[in-house]
Amino acid sequence: MIAAAADLIAASPGEEFSLRAVCDAVGVKMPTLYHFFGSKQGLIDAVIEHGFDLYLGEKASMESSGDPIQDIRAGWDAHVAFGLTNPGFYTLMYGNVRPGYSPAAQSRPSEILRGLTARAADQGRLIVPSEQAAAHILVSNIGVTLRQLILAAPDPALSQAVREGAISAITGKGMRADNPLTTAIERAAAQPDVLGKAETQLLIEWLDRLGRDNEKLQ
Repeated sequence: MIAAAADLIAASPGEEFSLRAVCDAVGVKMPTLYHFFGSKQGLIDAVIEHGFDLYLGEKASMESSGDPIQDIRAGWDAHVAFGLTNPGFYTLMYGNVRPGYSPAAQSRPSEILRGLTARAADQGRLIVPSEQAAAHILVSNIGVTLRQLILAAPDPALSQAVREGAISAITGKGMRADNPLTTAIERAAAQPDVLGKAETQLLIEWLDRLGRDNEKLQ
């Protein structure tokens, strides 16, 4: 029934779907659906959970760069790509707003993002608390994805511009020229192909270690 509802949602993103159509698709009666899900909202919640399973399955297949800021960039792009490829799921996952309510499954990708911002904070690369940084990235990411879905037109340039603006807002990129170590870390992280992934990560670790030692001396 979850798969049938998902198929109906995917076929008509943003539109209501019929419980009877779901039952007909799998050859069961309405009481069977209510027995398993309790209500239409119960079925919708199960479909949302399924959507997050698909989304997180794709994220799990992504290889970490070893750098939290770069991983935030990659996660942003994966988020947008999932939304554009799966508008039916995405509008249920993030577009159906009820004041005071958020699907429990939303916490799963949020935890991943908070882990990345916590690592960035540990490296001294944020100018805001890590929780605030995660919230800033998430709401910006959702907004730019929904904007493209509403317009039914992918806009990579807009997504990149908003992404870099959000990252600048949490890292202070462009405002920290007085800290050459931070500047070097950001430049290395933004161009991992210059030195290579492993070498870039090692350089970042060394620079971060130097920065921590300098803080102890001050």
